[in-house]
Amino acid sequence: MKNTTLSALALGMGLLFTQSPTAIADEAPYPSTYQPIASNSVLLKDATVFDGLGQKFTNTDVYLVDGKISAIGQDLEIADGVQTIDATGRWITPGIIDIHSHLGVYASPSVKAHSDGNEVTSPVTSEVSAEHGVWPHDPGFNRARAGGVTSMLILPGSANLFGGKGVVLKNVPSRTVQGMKFPNAPYALKMACGENPKRVYGQKGGPGSRMGNFSGYRKTWVKAVAYREKWDKYEADLAKAKPDDKKQPTAPTRNLQLETLVDVLKGDVNINMHCYRADEMAQVIDMSKEFGYKVTTFHHAIEAYKIADLLAENDICSAMWADWGGFKMEAYDSVRENIPMVHNAGACAIVHSDSGVGIQRLYQEAAKALADGNKVGLNISKAQAWAWLSSNPAKALGIEDQTGSIQKGLNADIVLWSGDPFAIRSRPDLVFIDGALLYDSSDASKRAVSDFELGQPGEGDVK
Repeated sequence: MKNTTLSALALGMGLLFTQSPTAIADEAPYPSTYQPIASNSVLLKDATVFDGLGQKFTNTDVYLVDGKISAIGQDLEIADGVQTIDATGRWITPGIIDIHSHLGVYASPSVKAHSDGNEVTSPVTSEVSAEHGVWPHDPGFNRARAGGVTSMLILPGSANLFGGKGVVLKNVPSRTVQGMKFPNAPYALKMACGENPKRVYGQKGGPGSRMGNFSGYRKTWVKAVAYREKWDKYEADLAKAKPDDKKQPTAPTRNLQLETLVDVLKGDVNINMHCYRADEMAQVIDMSKEFGYKVTTFHHAIEAYKIADLLAENDICSAMWADWGGFKMEAYDSVRENIPMVHNAGACAIVHSDSGVGIQRLYQEAAKALADGNKVGLNISKAQAWAWLSSNPAKALGIEDQTGSIQKGLNADIVLWSGDPFAIRSRPDLVFIDGALLYDSSDASKRAVSDFELGQPGEGDVK
């Protein structure tokens, strides 16, 4: 079949032009315009199911209706004429959610012109947002979908103490970022500790040390608290003022950097912090209590296993690699059992990519971590481990009431696998997002191609 552009393919699949031009109501100044793509009811029959919450079911059906999971069980009653797919010998899981991606902001091909993930002009750039750098035609989105990824958090890089806001996206073809934005998902503020900020700013006036990093955080949070108090006073004075008063309260001057931080203090924006060493994570937890905010997730978290009890006590997730380590000093003390050890302590463990290549094989990363944990006797089941890829990142992103597990009424973000998803040769056969079939391994017309890829060498007819 001859390749078509993303836009033309989307038109044929009903992907893009079913979207309403009217923005969904949203408090954000750049609101989501995402609407679920038109879908048909589908019964996936007689599969092995991991529900994403730790349970495994055999010979089980999953019924998708109007973009939602309608029922899970055996011998389900369905409407006449519903498409039935025989899933015997295959597995069904929730779609994978990558909580640490730079797709779109470090787009393919990897050239300087596509490097939009770090605003390296100041250690504090909390006013910037990844959504303003995402290129929706990045071919990496299509590759990730073929790997079973249905949602992701796109983050700025880690050069700065406060690097800016990340945005949660649905992994659907779209002409605009707004068309991919997960409706009403909270923003995520990216922060970074350790080597990166001091390396980038050590010769630019600081911070040049870990002491300087913490001083920079605390000075900035002090400003944010003062800014919040100014606005609280203004709003209180405004509420007391009478319309005929000659002197009305004057609003403080807006500060976009501090607005983001006040939203964190109010609990409206989640903190996602790049941090490798256990001692630094513990200090960051203390700092969060000093200023009254919560760290949602530590990213990379190579030494999370050392403080897994502290993470569990404070209900903080850790997003980790299966076996990346030793590539710099703060990554030196890595162990391959990190993810399962965090899980075994009762803390929230997540497998993440931080890579346009790794995102295509996150299920294999989880398989490696699971095997390493069980080799040392942790005895974690495959069904429990799937939570590292779906329900735990959904919880950390504040979208667990919509996706991340197979439960009645949740979004039908579903992957049908050719076999056990932890087996090396298994691959996604079908990927559904809100019930719409957006990837079919056997049908090229259900595999989107970015406009940018059209006519490029190696992107000819799909066999």
